Amino acid sequence: MLPVYPSLTFPNHFSIATGLYPEHHGLVANSFFDERRAAEGKLALYTIRDGRAVTDGNWYSGVPLWSLAESEGMRTACLFWPGSEAKIAGERPSEYLKFDDHTDELARIDVVVNWLKEPAATRPHFITLYYSDVDHAGHEFGPDAPETHAAIRRVDELIGKLEAALAETHLPINLVVVSDHGMVKIEGPWVTLEDYADLAGFETAGPLLYGKTEADRARVYEQLKHASEKFQVYRRKDVPAALHYNQNAREGDPVVVPTGPYAIRARRPAAGQADKPPQAGAHGFDPRAMAEMKASFFAAGPDIVAGKTVAPFENVNLYPWIAHMLGLALSSAAPLPDGKLSILSGTLRDNGVSSTAVSSTEEHHP
Repeated sequence: MLPVYPSLTFPNHFSIATGLYPEHHGLVANSFFDERRAAEGKLALYTIRDGRAVTDGNWYSGVPLWSLAESEGMRTACLFWPGSEAKIAGERPSEYLKFDDHTDELARIDVVVNWLKEPAATRPHFITLYYSDVDHAGHEFGPDAPETHAAIRRVDELIGKLEAALAETHLPINLVVVSDHGMVKIEGPWVTLEDYADLAGFETAGPLLYGKTEADRARVYEQLKHASEKFQVYRRKDVPAALHYNQNAREGDPVVVPTGPYAIRARRPAAGQADKPPQAGAHGFDPRAMAEMKASFFAAGPDIVAGKTVAPFENVNLYPWIAHMLGLALSSAAPLPDGKLSILSGTLRDNGVSSTAVSSTEEHHP
């Protein structure tokens, strides 16, 4: 499965949840700056560790699957998923937990099973569950390290335990297992953009650049244009269409795109702050140019054809596919998703053509 660009955690989780590319749902990186909010005197820097931003629905666009379901009278539950702690498109999940990475791994399965044991009237019919073990190990030790392989085995065992626990409920459940991105070993030290360009007057967030004037943006573009073989630089409007990263001001201007597994940042830490080397492993790169960024997709259940292999596809196509299994009407999603049901319709027993893939909200539970 192909992640969206940039192949980062929050943008991809929310693309899976909304069927939209990051420039359409608004989460263009794990950290980014919003010039319009700054002009309005509002919190202007979104970071995944700032609870004020993460829980404020005004940062998000699109209609997550849980909001779509809730708006159509279907209860949902989210055990850790970016965006699920905020009220988005007028809805929240019926049940959700604030992200806590220290929550016991087996206890997470118990939470899911207990939700499914609720009476039919209160039982959620769309549930998310998240494990970050492999991501953490890959960052710290690199993708090919023994510690990362151990984390993969551990999560694989957890998925097996989850599948067994779901089977014991005797409910007809569609289980979909995906990853948000891949991981690659970082090469070399930091690539620091202020070594190549004068960023005076710029706001920055990670590698993202926000010039206050057109003159500043044009100047820095010219300074960076031929500065290093480790990145390409574009004016935002000229970013290649395949990246879907040229329409949202949150993406910055100019836009820097790595050409390989290089750790790029706009500025080094302020004086007095430690300057740590890049992590051993990272992601965020173009998944079409770097195979290591590709993600996983497995699915099984009463609505899904068994034993079928599909060609690589973009993760935005999961949204209409899951909505179809849930019997949800995409007409209530605004904007409509970028993904298309036709991409994955061949994996469905009804080929994606019936009016609803489930006969009632009391029967199937993707």
